[in-house]
Amino acid sequence: MDHTVQDARQFFDSCPDTYPLYECFVQMLVSRFPETRIKVQKSQISFYNRHLYACVSFLRVKKKAELPESYFVLTLGLAEPLNSDRVAVKTEPYPGRWITHFVISKPSDLDEELFDWITQAYDFAQLK
Repeated sequence: MDHTVQDARQFFDSCPDTYPLYECFVQMLVSRFPETRIKVQKSQISFYNRHLYACVSFLRVKKKAELPESYFVLTLGLAEPLNSDRVAVKTEPYPGRWITHFVISKPSDLDEELFDWITQAYDFAQLK
């Protein structure tokens, strides 16, 4: 088994029901961006091209009652704020960089609209 896959499975030990959704996400992501490097850390799984462009975590971005039972948070670094109901939280830590969090809880969340935003984050990180 690939070391990264094994580490990712361990990352999801506290939420094993969510791992298949993450696995689907990674397959879709890597098929679009095959040069992506994945780094599993204690608090997040990071996705890099030249720089970090996305990460997966269990960050609490809403009140517990507003969150689904099984989910992960996808965080993207973008050049502009997104105006969408799908955005859980967005912040501008410094001018021209928006950190945007999405709650991913079902396969239908992994749609073209989301991957368009991931592409924007990928391109933004690539140009830094």
